[in-house]
Amino acid sequence: MGERAIAVIQVRLGSTRLPGKALADLAGRPLLAHVVERALAIPGIDGVVLATTVSRTDDPLRAFAHHHGIPHVRGSEEDVLDRFLLAARETKAEAIVRVTADCPLLDPAVSGRVLEAYMRRRPGVDYVSNVHPPTFPDGLDTEVVSVEALGVATREARLASDREHVTPYVWSRPERFRTANVAHAEDLSGHRWTVDTAADLEFVRAVLGALGPAARLAGMADVLKVLAERPALRNINQGLQRNEGYERSVAAERQA
Repeated sequence: MGERAIAVIQVRLGSTRLPGKALADLAGRPLLAHVVERALAIPGIDGVVLATTVSRTDDPLRAFAHHHGIPHVRGSEEDVLDRFLLAARETKAEAIVRVTADCPLLDPAVSGRVLEAYMRRRPGVDYVSNVHPPTFPDGLDTEVVSVEALGVATREARLASDREHVTPYVWSRPERFRTANVAHAEDLSGHRWTVDTAADLEFVRAVLGALGPAARLAGMADVLKVLAERPALRNINQGLQRNEGYERSVAAERQA
């Protein structure tokens, strides 16, 4: 029997570049509703939980969770790692699938490949992702980590970047943790499908509009087909850096 795998969606409304994006309208629904629906559709997943903050700014996320019948936990604004461990304990998870709330085009099949690779190789791995190195579009990022490894990271991590971005303490220490990566045959990492800016939101709205009735749970291949037919759509949000938030955190620590 496989481990109990729970998708933890980290979410807050205080984004510096696009405040409130999680509840922004996207094809008639909050952006977060798309992420939740897609996370629930990941093959092998046992549930989804929102991990938000204790800030009053995030009270609307609690209301969203109650309205949609989704479990949620609230914790530190800065210590996202601790929030994940809290979510794991509250849901009795044995494995955590890390999903961020800015990925409304998340492909359940792609995430399912990462989760399947983790389950198949347990207990020989502690962490499996599709981002080291990335070969899938930005916005399909999926990480699966054992709760044991997550607990070690929570106890030992001291850098703010490790605690804010949850998994670096694990994947950056191959001498401590066993890791693996799921790669795509063609490198598609130049595609940007995540939502960090107004331009990103405009891009995703345009893609879903082009997909029309087929937009619900449309997969990677469907989006690539739209972009092949309408290549100008990629110009909407070109030139933005992947993982800019993490790189910014690391740079600040180096300067300090």
